[in-house]
Amino acid sequence: MAAVGVQARASGLATMTEKEFRKLSEFIHTEVGIKLPPSKKVMVEARLQKRLRTLGMAGYHDYYEFLFSPQGLDEELVHLIDVITTNTTEFFREPRHFEVLTQDVLPTWRAAYGPSRPFRLWSAGCSTGEEPYTLSIVLSEFAQRTPGFRFSIMATDISTRVLAMAKNGVYPEERLAKMSLDLKRRYFLRSKDRAKKLVRLMPELRRVIDFRRLNFMQHFSFPEPLDTIFCRNVMIYFDRTTQEQLLQKFCTQLRRDGFLFIGHSESLTGMDLPLRQHAPTVYKKI
Repeated sequence: MAAVGVQARASGLATMTEKEFRKLSEFIHTEVGIKLPPSKKVMVEARLQKRLRTLGMAGYHDYYEFLFSPQGLDEELVHLIDVITTNTTEFFREPRHFEVLTQDVLPTWRAAYGPSRPFRLWSAGCSTGEEPYTLSIVLSEFAQRTPGFRFSIMATDISTRVLAMAKNGVYPEERLAKMSLDLKRRYFLRSKDRAKKLVRLMPELRRVIDFRRLNFMQHFSFPEPLDTIFCRNVMIYFDRTTQEQLLQKFCTQLRRDGFLFIGHSESLTGMDLPLRQHAPTVYKKI
């Protein structure tokens, strides 16, 4: 790797050419489904600057050459994904979804299955963990009111960087702005150093979540059908064809009468899917 850096420093700083950006964007679309139109070129260059410094490279051409070398394809893809992906999330984001889950989905599921098995939920595209931890709180609250209710949560993301943050479960106090004081007290521990203004999820909440790395563009399957999938504000980065292909995969993993929650800015209109709308951006498999 040192030799690559020396060569890069000798080459001088350069911007990414249109051809290089086009090939890079096509590669990212194929590998992870994210669509990067020409208007995103400046953003991509800005986000890659840290990787150039880390690798000792002085220009984008050197990075481009390295990425598409056998060594780069083997080592760099995970870092490229971490740089390119956008992660915007918060606790209790789009709160109406959690009301539908608590008031409609869980009571209906409980009436059908009772205590015979755990409720299985997938947070697909979990980012830094706020969504699966919110779901863990919501399901824990339901469990306290419902004797015998059990649940499991799988949370996945393609970015190893955000998964590491999610597993740690440490957040700035300001991230809890939408949460009641009661929930904060019951499910979070404050840092001993109050000046840091950090909180951490209780161990019992962290234990019920299985964090995994998963690429939507690759084949995936799970041993048991899922009862509910949350995939919110993820598909907005995909083109329509990729969205529909991913949704077909979701439907394959979802049990009959299972539920899919998507983001309020996303739509399934015109897609040929075995789903019926239950509430705004909430769908039931038929």
